[in-house]
Amino acid sequence: MLHWFKKTETSGTPEILGLKPGFSFEVDSLLLRLLAKELTAQNIASTQLIQAAGIVEMDDTFLFRYYTDDDAWLQVVTQGGRSDQHVIDVKLFHYYDTLNIATEQRWNRLLSEEIGQQKYYLEQQCFQRVWTDIDDYHPPVAMTETTWDQQLQQSSTDQFAMLFERSLAHQGMTESLFLAAEEHREKSGHLSRCLVISTGITLTPSQLTIYG
Repeated sequence: MLHWFKKTETSGTPEILGLKPGFSFEVDSLLLRLLAKELTAQNIASTQLIQAAGIVEMDDTFLFRYYTDDDAWLQVVTQGGRSDQHVIDVKLFHYYDTLNIATEQRWNRLLSEEIGQQKYYLEQQCFQRVWTDIDDYHPPVAMTETTWDQQLQQSSTDQFAMLFERSLAHQGMTESLFLAAEEHREKSGHLSRCLVISTGITLTPSQLTIYG
């Protein structure tokens, strides 16, 4: 088991808490069993293999993302630096759906009217927007993610994101909902756009074990 506070590597793919492609991590199986009936994602694997890694840089905040063989991604957020002692949040997300955005009109409506609403309903569950705004509508937060696969092939995706959550019955736990309107320029020059919907849970250091 790797300790939570460990010096971050600065070369190659982004690394935090010892996480990187080719490594695996284990989530507390007791936690998964306790929440199983309440979560949108089902049959979550307790042990997951990291297949790719990404990073988003937003001023003094960094989002480290690790994509796994369980159709999931682990996000580690740091603030004020890129070392383990700067970690402020860890969430495990699973993909729920990816919706293709075919027209410019549909894309503009998604960004200006839909993705930043105060509430979002998924499978008859109501998720409340986490990020606050003086207006009822919060424009999605723009970010660019750089991603590396296990062969160190690099790609870049522009994202316009919003975070929601809902309360669970188990001791103040919440389920998160992450919406990301993504656009990526293909090698052909074509600009592909989609809405990626993911749901997730927040983890504590004791609920995550990393294996090299």
